[in-house]
Amino acid sequence: MDISSFRSLHTPTGQQALQAAERLAPREREYLRGLDVLCRQYPRQMAAAALETAILRQEAAGKFPGAGQMYFTRPALEQASSQEVAGYRCQRFAGYDRLLDLGCSVGGDTLALARLAPILGIDLDPLRLAMAQANLHALAPTCEADFVQADLSKPLPLRLSGRMGGFFDPARRTAERRIYSTRRYLPPLDTIRNWLPAMPALGVKLSPGVELAELESYGGEVEFISLKGELKEAVLWLGPLRSARRRATLLPGAWTLAGEPDALVGSPAEVYLSEPLAYLYEPDPAILRAGLVRTLGAQLEAAQMDADIAYLTAARRVETPFARAYQVEEWLPFNLKRLRALLRQRGIERVIVKKRGSPIQPEALIHELRLRPAEDEMGSERIIFLTHLRGQPIAIIGLPARSGQA
Repeated sequence: MDISSFRSLHTPTGQQALQAAERLAPREREYLRGLDVLCRQYPRQMAAAALETAILRQEAAGKFPGAGQMYFTRPALEQASSQEVAGYRCQRFAGYDRLLDLGCSVGGDTLALARLAPILGIDLDPLRLAMAQANLHALAPTCEADFVQADLSKPLPLRLSGRMGGFFDPARRTAERRIYSTRRYLPPLDTIRNWLPAMPALGVKLSPGVELAELESYGGEVEFISLKGELKEAVLWLGPLRSARRRATLLPGAWTLAGEPDALVGSPAEVYLSEPLAYLYEPDPAILRAGLVRTLGAQLEAAQMDADIAYLTAARRVETPFARAYQVEEWLPFNLKRLRALLRQRGIERVIVKKRGSPIQPEALIHELRLRPAEDEMGSERIIFLTHLRGQPIAIIGLPARSGQA
């Protein structure tokens, strides 16, 4: 879609075409068939724009409750934060007189920020800017928002002053792949050094796979955010927005854990290790990426089994949103024959294999175990954890701990 075809959708005929496209409930794989249907009534450029919008609105429903009134490009939708994540993030900007959305794209974050203060969205792409303006008009018509087309690698087209906060969302992928180095972001992360003297309250959206060593010189807080157990993004918080060195946040619910990253807590030789106890904890990916496994372990009175592996174990269970808990039935030094015999002896016919630190592929182990269905047709299932105990490979047989189990 280009800017002219987008504008065509805002004519009366364009809105009719869009409604016709939505009635088709189209999917990407049905694009050509849908386009053929729409082209019988509408100009091809308009039909294509309407069909693309209808498809993307359906795909965006999981991220934006108001997706049915919004406009997207596919790359913009793929990179956009969900409303849950954006709504959580924007809370740090409460109390600021004016906000900037730097690299606003189609306005997903602008929608959340605009409810806090007057906002200026800046982007280089005129199509995305037009979409952002349309999205704000549809979903937040009373909010004060302006949009400017500008290249963020050059001086900002405004004077920074007063209690102004900024949120910077640089491009973190090309057409072919994701970008992990902040030096290759578009524009590069170093761009913010020009803004910080006059606007120290700055948040930067980062890839969850960001190279952490590149962030050290900024002296900010790095927060990793997961949504329903899936790691979504990282944020660099600077100036007065900084509240810790490292943070992991789990949504929904905004459960958050802050502390010093494991690498700074102590050397591997100083980490308390234990053989598998009654319970095993599998930390949320935000905890892992934030390097807060030892911080969580202290909270749960749990130990690691290996200094380099992020499983925790404890004699009693503590309820926590930051990790899944499993009851340990048995563990043994890894030996395929012994493990197979033990599972068969217990009548276990199905297993799920999880691993950390093991070179064995789960599918390969399941195949090699060659489990047989139980004769009484009351087959059971267990989880096999392949990991290390003080550098030696072990297998742990477990099952999910029930809520309230102590």
